[in-house]
Amino acid sequence: MSTPVDDELWSAIGDPTRRTLIDLLLAAGAGTATSLSADLPLTRQAVSKHLAVLDRVGLVRAEPAGRERRYRVDEAQLARAAAQLAAVGTSWDARLRRIKHIAEAIERSRDHTEGE
Repeated sequence: MSTPVDDELWSAIGDPTRRTLIDLLLAAGAGTATSLSADLPLTRQAVSKHLAVLDRVGLVRAEPAGRERRYRVDEAQLARAAAQLAAVGTSWDARLRRIKHIAEAIERSRDHTEGE
């Protein structure tokens, strides 16, 4: 696999709430912890903690907006995550093809042995 996998990035994306926050930010363009918590069954503080994780791995960027911070998805980092996922998928597809070929060879060998 030519694209290295960033475990911290994928750990952040692995949480369903954080994926929902990314979706909400992509749909709205930007949002604050307060505005985002209005769409979720979470407190503003809980949303802030999730946004801090996403910010730490670079998936969102924050800029001051009065007393709050306005978050936007970093599309370049999101594209990097998508590239990593595609690379992992390609790698697993190749592994599964090899397993399938081995299983088919074993099956042919059994059929040949039983036919004797």
